[in-house]
Parts: sequence; C-alpha cells; structure tokens
Amino acid sequence: MDNVIRSIAVYGAGSWGTALALQLARNGLQVWLWGFDAEHIKQMEVTRENARYLPGIELPDNLHLSADLHEIAAKSGQHLIVVPSHGFRDLLKRLAPLVKGGGQIAWATKGLELDTGKLLHEVIEEELPNSVYALVSGPTFATEVARGMPTAMTVAASDKVFGQAIAKAFHGDNYRVYTSDDVVGAELGGAIKNVLAIAAGISDGLGFGANARAAIITRGLAEIMRLGAKMGAQTETLMGLAGVGDLVLTCTDDQSRNRRLGLALGVGKKLDEALAEIGQAVEGAKSARSVGKLAAREGVEMPICETVYRILYEDLSPREAVQELISRTRKSEYSEN
Repeated sequence: MDNVIRSIAVYGAGSWGTALALQLARNGLQVWLWGFDAEHIKQMEVTRENARYLPGIELPDNLHLSADLHEIAAKSGQHLIVVPSHGFRDLLKRLAPLVKGGGQIAWATKGLELDTGKLLHEVIEEELPNSVYALVSGPTFATEVARGMPTAMTVAASDKVFGQAIAKAFHGDNYRVYTSDDVVGAELGGAIKNVLAIAAGISDGLGFGANARAAIITRGLAEIMRLGAKMGAQTETLMGLAGVGDLVLTCTDDQSRNRRLGLALGVGKKLDEALAEIGQAVEGAKSARSVGKLAAREGVEMPICETVYRILYEDLSPREAVQELISRTRKSEYSEN
C-alpha cells in the first residue's frame, strides 16, 4: 500500500466535511466532495464557497464537487466519510458495490449506531469486510479548521500504513496529526463527549457556574474511562486529544452544537425547538440513546449520560436531574461505578 495519498473522496458537504476537504485540498490533494443535496452542491460549485455552513471561505480549484455518488466513488481509492452517525450504515451500503476490494475507508463521524449502539468500525466491518480503516478525531471545530487555524488531531487506524498515509494527508504547517492503533478508544472519546457536552450546557443554562461544569467534565471523563476499560481502550487515548482534549473543547466552547443544545434546554426550551434553532445535526442528541445501549450491554454505570437521555426523551426536568445526581449515594471517587 502506497503511504502517499494524492486524491481522496469525501462524503458529507456539511461544515465538518467541507472543513476537512479544505484542509486536504490545501495540502495539494485532489479532493472530491460529495453531498446528498444536489441544489446545495450546485450552489457551492457556482459560488465556490459553502455559504450555508462556512460562509466567506473560498474553495480552492483542486476541491471538486458532485452530488453523484458513483462519480465521486470512482475518483479515488481512498474514502473519507463525514456524514451523521444515523446515516453512516446507509452510505456504506451504497458505497459497497462501488468500492473495489473493500477499499481504504476513513471517517470523521463522532457517534455510535443509533439502533444498536455499535461502534462505527463494527459497522464498517459488517458492510465493507475487506476494507482497511482509520478514524480521524480530536478537539476540532469545523470553522477553525476551515480557516486554517492551529489544530491537532489523532488518526487511529486498523492498518499502520494507511493510518500514516491519512495522517500525512492532513498534516500541515498549522495542522499537527498524531497516529494511534486504538480505534475503540478514539471512537468512545468522540461519541460520549457529545452527550457530556449537552450535560455541561444544561448546567450552564441553569446558571450553576464553573464549579458544576468542572465536576461534569471530570465525572464525565470517569464514565468514559470506565466504559473504555471494559472495552479494551487504552488509557493514553482517553487522556489524549481524542479523549479528554475533545471533551474539554466540546463542553466549554459555544461553537459546540451539543453544548448549545444543553444551554437551550437549561433555559427551558423544548428539544425540538432547540434543535430547530441550531439547524444542523447534533450528534449528542442521538448518541444519548446509543451510549445507553452500549453501556447496558457492557454492564457499565454511566449516570450523567443516562440523565441526559432522560432529559431528552423522558421529560425529566433539568433541575430535577441535577438534584438526582447530587443526591446519589456517596462513594469513593475512584470506585468502578
């Protein structure tokens, strides 16, 4: 396998997919960006910007656009998936007959499969069983990546050579990329932090202050660590960019859609109203369901994540939820549950 990628197909023309496509194009790759909304893709082609999600940022000439999945899939042997988690399996099913020999699949989606709680690499193994794969993750906001601001991230891969190739494709003057073989740890960090960011936003929306936010981040990290230990994730991953780095970023900055959803819920808005105001996919709202399924399957207690689920889908009031968490039985900070 050649460890130099010269062209790549990117699936998902939202803010994150476009930002990653921009980074790859700036590094000299021929980038082919697919989006399901043909009218949106046509507008991007005409204006040479993603005015809907990243206004004012020009698309370079080596970033090509199409709403034709067959056309995009034929352009490269390397594929980067950046669609929401609820559409992940469906896209793989559509790609399966178009990708020869399983292909080289990377993804930057942060979530779990909604109905099953499966990790996304498990979905890839089911739908493209002969592929090699790599996850792109870390503390990254789309707007800052799109503008070329300093960023660091992790590439966790099933194949060392492919992982290094993806890392090299992204790495640049303001973009530092680390490699890892801990796909499970990187996936768990990226998925669960979204749920915890909703919790942090709810706390801030209720006006509970910095002390409460720090407690949510710290105890939320403990939940990630417990589940990660049960599933064989490496501690170093969960304490690194794809774990605590992404968790802190998403819980503390209002660029995070998950945090903004929590803020809206904290001031009394209903879920549908808050989601409509944000206007883009909020992964944590869906991951709250799938994280609960995964935790139950692994026999791991995750009270903050469970509470977020109950607020979202069982009409538990945010204030009652906080009181329930505070009144839980006292225990050692380092207990297993």
